[in-house]
Amino acid sequence: MKRFFCLLSLVVFAFPALAQDPSNHILEPDPSVASESPYKASRNYGKRIAVFGGSLSVNKESDVAKQLWANLLNAQVTTYGVGGAGFSSDQGVSLQKQVDAAGVYDVYVLWASTNDYNNNRECGTWKDYTVEDNFDPEKLHTQCGGINYCIRRILEKNPKAEIYFFTSLRFFSSESGHNPFSEVPNQTGKTFAQYIQAQKECCAYQGIPVLDQFMLQGINEYNAWEYYLEDLLHMNEDGYCKIAPVQAAFLANGF
Repeated sequence: MKRFFCLLSLVVFAFPALAQDPSNHILEPDPSVASESPYKASRNYGKRIAVFGGSLSVNKESDVAKQLWANLLNAQVTTYGVGGAGFSSDQGVSLQKQVDAAGVYDVYVLWASTNDYNNNRECGTWKDYTVEDNFDPEKLHTQCGGINYCIRRILEKNPKAEIYFFTSLRFFSSESGHNPFSEVPNQTGKTFAQYIQAQKECCAYQGIPVLDQFMLQGINEYNAWEYYLEDLLHMNEDGYCKIAPVQAAFLANGF
């Protein structure tokens, strides 16, 4: 039933709701669903949401999740994500560049990818690119420096913006991608779990609400094949249907 509702949410507006230009991808809400939403009294009902991230935030399968947000929150959802992106300034069309290119929105979602870890970008610490290091531009090369840059830049655009952070999701192409106790590091000497912990520490310092998708995803080595594509890195529509209601509930009020 959950998958049916997710797919219905996408199909209802498959033609009139999708608009795309070279810089972003927009989903509009279905008013008939929004009018019956349990989130009508929530903080972010009827707001405009911008999403930044890597392929997991922008792949066509992700529209199942984002259409659900749009419908339940009566929200316009605009995606700036680019495949291969990370927070590090060295990782693709980074989230730093995406945020720079974005307009003013009510809600900004920073959706962490696996790319900084898998491509051996330095993890850094919560102090990177903050007053603690006098906003050292060299720290923009780290995951944490990129996170802190994005938060600062968003609030320069809109000081009243709601910023929400989604941690990286699990991946199953290697043991280190889904085992929080794995001791196998990447070439920088850090494990994937350490990258995710650093994401949460940056947000703790900045006072940004975090959805710990890694822990709340409910997917492990026993059922991953149900929810992932053959590469075991990217989720299929069922995977997005599984996490989408959790994301929508979090986006409604930020907790």
